[in-house]
Amino acid sequence: MTRLGSYTGSEVVRAFQRAGWDISRQRGSHVILVRAGFEVTLSVPVHKGKTVKRGTLNDLIKDAGLTLEEFVALV
Repeated sequence: MTRLGSYTGSEVVRAFQRAGWDISRQRGSHVILVRAGFEVTLSVPVHKGKTVKRGTLNDLIKDAGLTLEEFVALV
């Protein structure tokens, strides 16, 4: 089983972009990602010098319809 590492918000955004998600807008320190065919949007916190918490990242991965292994391969 793959373990989830710690990633910055910028790394997470780039991984989701590789998976086909597009940046829609940024509100404060959160980048909003959208993808055609999905009703959900992803709100990724991009706080300078901090990593995204594992619980938040797990929720984002599930909402994006990815498995943990697929996400780790994209990072």
